[in-house]
Amino acid sequence: MQKKRYALVGTGSRSRMFIDALIGPYHEIAELVALCDLSQVRMAWHNQRIQESIGGSPLPTYLAEQFDQMIGETRPDTVIVTTMDSTHHIYIIRAMELGCDVITEKPLTIDVEKLQAIFETQERTGRSLRVSFNYRYTPAYTAFREQVMNGAVGKPLAMDFAWLLDTSHGADYFRRWHREKKNSGGLFVHKATHHFDLVNWWLDTYPSEVFAMGALQFYGKHNAEKRGEHYAYQRYTGVEEARNDPFALTLETNPMLRSLYLNAEQETGYLRDRNVFGEPITIEDTMRLIARYQNGVLLSYSLIAYSPWEGLRVAITGTKGRLEMDVVENIHQIQNDGEGKESASKGPFKSTSIRVFPMFGVPYTVEVPESTGGHGGGDPILLEHLFSPNPPHDPYRRAASHIDGAASILVGIAANQSMQTGQLIKINDLFRLPTKAAQ
Repeated sequence: MQKKRYALVGTGSRSRMFIDALIGPYHEIAELVALCDLSQVRMAWHNQRIQESIGGSPLPTYLAEQFDQMIGETRPDTVIVTTMDSTHHIYIIRAMELGCDVITEKPLTIDVEKLQAIFETQERTGRSLRVSFNYRYTPAYTAFREQVMNGAVGKPLAMDFAWLLDTSHGADYFRRWHREKKNSGGLFVHKATHHFDLVNWWLDTYPSEVFAMGALQFYGKHNAEKRGEHYAYQRYTGVEEARNDPFALTLETNPMLRSLYLNAEQETGYLRDRNVFGEPITIEDTMRLIARYQNGVLLSYSLIAYSPWEGLRVAITGTKGRLEMDVVENIHQIQNDGEGKESASKGPFKSTSIRVFPMFGVPYTVEVPESTGGHGGGDPILLEHLFSPNPPHDPYRRAASHIDGAASILVGIAANQSMQTGQLIKINDLFRLPTKAAQ
């Protein structure tokens, strides 16, 4: 059997899950043929890991401006895109134009103009474009969908969804490039695309109307000064005054962060450890929205990025009852551990409970399958479905197309516009989605 060939563009920390899968459990059926990035230092670090893992020669590396050359010389079947969100469209579009299929990290992109360009290219080329929504594959979230599919609530009518990011993982968005909306689309797009995709998938429908409010209320220089806090430093690494700052992230103490970011600063100019109470920060940390879906379900959603614990509370109420789920991903008293402590994305959940309340029956608890691996056990299952030549049958229809990718980000894009204008935003006024309103 001929191995399927993959090239990867964007070798920051997001890329590691895909690289490790291709050089690890799937290396006999798939081949990683090239790396592309802004930084030669980053690619060299990955090549060192690859050589230590499987031996052999280092992979060919190409700088970002050599993307076309990489495609021509290494002939990948599929390009994996894990660059900064605002640049996803550049590589998605060019890869499809050069005859490649694409797997992209979420979000698909950050605004309507880039989304339209991606769709026009996909329609013109006919290439496959998938979005790697890990959470669809998380066993707990699959069990939740199974209950909806099996009619536990009857016809869904209303949904309440609250997501909490803690003062480690949540704070990390305010250290990185995500803190500027021009790069990430804000957390309504970058982070909540996961959550809106789950809503679309659980309810088997797409959004139609959105109204949102949000603000920067905890992070940022202005908020710190209102609390009587003053920080003179721009970043944390190498700053003596930041030594006892509970929000400090020091790059030199973590081998991966040192290799991928600190050592690459001269090439890229990118600071991975910026002060969360510094400037500029142009995204919100406190967000609320309401949305109507094509099947009539009304959603109430909230996202907070400075909670003492991380996880979610979600409930669907319908014509026959109510389905609830509580997930604790992480409980973390922040400390300077040199890694940013993104454990919520790296391992199984701390606790999960799913409960069903029939309209006129006895409540009961749903057994949640045990899981291992990142994103609550979703990562290993996602990778099998992406890279296995014969993935297992999937009755839950977890594979996310470019249309699903669009449906998730359009909630966040509409929310951004609603916050800016104070108006209710109709999704079809931004971008026309197909009708998907399961009854």
